[in-house]
Amino acid sequence: MKLLTEEAWTVHQGRFIALWTDATRAYALYEPDELVAVELRDGTYPALPYPGANWFQRLAKDLNGHNATGFAETRTAVEHFREPDGRAAWPEFRHPNLEGIHQVAVGPIHAGIIEPGHFRFSTVGERVLKLEARLGYAHKGTLGLMRGKSARQAARFAARISGDATVAHAIAFARAAETALGTQVPERAHYLRAVMAEMERLANHTSDIGAIAGDAGFVFLDSRFSLMREYVCAAAQAAFGHRLMMDLVVPGGFAGDIAKDGAEAIEDALDALERELPSLKRVFEDYASLQDRVVGTGLIPPALAASYNAGGYVGRASGQNRDARLAPGYPPYAAFGLSVPVSHEGDVAARIKIRLEEIPESIRLIRNMLASLPGGPVAVAPEAASGMALGVAESFRGPVWHWLNIHNGQIQDAFVADASTLHWPLLEYAATTAILADFPLINKSINGSYSGVDL
Repeated sequence: MKLLTEEAWTVHQGRFIALWTDATRAYALYEPDELVAVELRDGTYPALPYPGANWFQRLAKDLNGHNATGFAETRTAVEHFREPDGRAAWPEFRHPNLEGIHQVAVGPIHAGIIEPGHFRFSTVGERVLKLEARLGYAHKGTLGLMRGKSARQAARFAARISGDATVAHAIAFARAAETALGTQVPERAHYLRAVMAEMERLANHTSDIGAIAGDAGFVFLDSRFSLMREYVCAAAQAAFGHRLMMDLVVPGGFAGDIAKDGAEAIEDALDALERELPSLKRVFEDYASLQDRVVGTGLIPPALAASYNAGGYVGRASGQNRDARLAPGYPPYAAFGLSVPVSHEGDVAARIKIRLEEIPESIRLIRNMLASLPGGPVAVAPEAASGMALGVAESFRGPVWHWLNIHNGQIQDAFVADASTLHWPLLEYAATTAILADFPLINKSINGSYSGVDL
């Protein structure tokens, strides 16, 4: 970590990832893993000019009461509509000052079984002129729950930051704790973690593709991809004892081990997915009515995605090697012949295509890692040491980052940056490139985590 002056803080150049504060400092994280800080002055710090800093600066005010000087945004991140005395004012949404504007309110309670979030659309007819998304309804106080705990105790909270990315968050948290405590993890644990991370990617990609097709009226595809997801989740249950593989990654290694017949169960699921994927992919490509719904819908210009440094299937530019996200501490994916998806235009069809291209890669990586799975122990006990460190893992959405400050084995402070934090603003833009009826397609193609940004 590098401590900067206020002037150096505001002019620091880099690809911005995240910002947070503790009792004395504000921190900013830049790619690849450059951490800089500035001392707080009367609870304030200079605002950063990056678009992606908006949510983080709002969150720092809500969680810690720290204000970014020069930051004009007045909206809250998670403390919605609350006055200092606890009263809740009626929410106000700013809409375009045009004649014939109609506001459409959706959520925070939705018709489906999904996380809570409020969407306020400003429309003229079917055309969406503006979308304002308000999150924070899944606030669990995760960071506060982590403080004062050992790394092993706090790992359960990390695993529940976003349930669909439980493996990725658990890995990022464990890596931060292991680096801070100087813990060397057994090689077998690294391989098992990586196998689960790719299985998590498969489960979510198949689920997302099917849900997008379902919203476009193609129930057949939705049902078949739902079955593919079920194969993966059932294999996870057989191999690791949990369908979502929750609480298996712990600081120091891996809780338990793969079941005796676990590798065979995983191989069977991969075989079933591999057999059916080509025909399902052809349905996407050959049906003109489906292509009409997804091509050109929910556009996100590459330059806009780059300004938010949005990774994953939302903002993948020239292709990002998973080695860069996972190393060190993972099997060398390059050794298994990883090829990276090429870039596409930023619409719903492109986001489906990237998922479809990543599925065969995950299948191949899992097979190669299972075939070369090392023997030996799966965990060591972390020492009650002190340190500050970052941990990162590649979730199916993109990179997730964890920062921990540990003293004598207890967590003094923590922060989490889910990939969704940089995706939600892009959803607001993408909605304005389409009609209201297409929003479910756009929303599912981006699939931001409501809980992952609500700490």
